[in-house]
Amino acid sequence: MSDQPLLSRLDLNLLVALDALLTEQSVTRAAERLHLSQPALSASLARLRTHFNDPILARRGNTYELTPLAFRLIEHTTTALEAARRVFESQATWNPLDSTREFSVYGSDYGFATIGTAVSRIAAERAPGVRFRFMLHNPSIVDEVSTRLRAVDGMLIPHGYLTDLPYVDLWRDGWVIVASESNEAIGDEITMEHLGAMPWVFTFQSRTAFTSAARQLQQLGIEPRVEVVVESFLSLPHFISGTNRLGLLQAGLAPLAAQQVPGIRILSAPFDATPIVNALWWHPVHNRDPEHAWMRGLFAEAARIVDTQLHPAGSVTV
Repeated sequence: MSDQPLLSRLDLNLLVALDALLTEQSVTRAAERLHLSQPALSASLARLRTHFNDPILARRGNTYELTPLAFRLIEHTTTALEAARRVFESQATWNPLDSTREFSVYGSDYGFATIGTAVSRIAAERAPGVRFRFMLHNPSIVDEVSTRLRAVDGMLIPHGYLTDLPYVDLWRDGWVIVASESNEAIGDEITMEHLGAMPWVFTFQSRTAFTSAARQLQQLGIEPRVEVVVESFLSLPHFISGTNRLGLLQAGLAPLAAQQVPGIRILSAPFDATPIVNALWWHPVHNRDPEHAWMRGLFAEAARIVDTQLHPAGSVTV
């Protein structure tokens, strides 16, 4: 009971300001994010400093850094803000036809161009007021997944990067080689020798961000000579057309790439590339949310559509 008067005196808008400050680590950027004036957000920061008896943001030269307390507040703030949003969005009975909920999902342009489009089409037919926000992930977001997924509804990413989180398997995909039609060094088929001799365009090349097929090349004893790294699968063919470079692309994107980028051709890989098992991952806090369960069902249904498109003979989705 002693905590109730204290909570009643708190302005929950400060939670929104705190989340922006912790994320942006800058009063200016946080104000821009919240569409507030800088003096208004500075006033909120002053109140937060008084409440916590801590600077929250400490000046280091020409920049600001989070204090040790601020770092500890990040996960709690994200969780509290998401919980508050869900409290006020909850309805006694939820009907997709009447809902205006926004579902936010991290993923790559590969996931958005395949299952994301299918999900959005189904949702438009069954829940016209529901909106999806598809946000590009990056290596830092994947590294901080346990924190990030508390504030969003899910992440589209294949197996091999996340663990200890609930997920639903969606569809399988494979890898193909992208080459330029002008590359005279390659005939009708590409060989392992070509893979070692030709320069490459890679996607997401770092210690924690990589594709399974690129890692497999190294395990086969090939150290690709990488000339370009891009953090976009759809842009990869643009860096190959008209050059002697090679690239690895998901088979599900190959028809779109061939349609959008002139001067490329799609070849089968000369090695048995490990299949991609795509999945939707989420934080356990969403497990009992009926609206989230509806969204998960939507992704599962869309996955069957994508799988049928990739495997017209009727292969079974994982």
